[in-house]
Amino acid sequence: MTSNAESGRASGSGPVGVSGPTRSLWLRLLALSSAAGAGALILAGIPAVILNGPSGVLSSTLGGLLVMLFFAISLLVGHFVGRNNPSGAIGMFAATYFVKVVGFAVVLFVIGAPAWLHDRWFLIGAVATVVFWQAAEIYGFSKARLQIYNDPEPKEPNDA
Repeated sequence: MTSNAESGRASGSGPVGVSGPTRSLWLRLLALSSAAGAGALILAGIPAVILNGPSGVLSSTLGGLLVMLFFAISLLVGHFVGRNNPSGAIGMFAATYFVKVVGFAVVLFVIGAPAWLHDRWFLIGAVATVVFWQAAEIYGFSKARLQIYNDPEPKEPNDA
């Protein structure tokens, strides 16, 4: 079987180097997602301050910051666990998620909602932050280079 594709011109003048896995994946995702979350807070805060003043923008910011804290904990756990045990990072994500959901629920029920909190803006800030954060994580993961298989060790010339 032969190919009908033309070889075309060479893509570069030198050899292509080896590309390894992404360094510090979790911290890179944390920075990218935090920037996206901050953008969501700004976008949710503009109409909140116009329609409900300082308490509206504070409510939307509080909702978004709570979401950012929730997700940031997972990425930090992934970073610290992933350095020593990369395959164990996903298991720790699951355990951390359970602890976070229970912990945040207890904190929210114990503290309760302050009188100045606008439920609508709190929810809008939280949802906007979740959407922006998750989109940034998906984008970051899509650009990450994850090594799935161990590369074979190069053979010594005398091992033949």
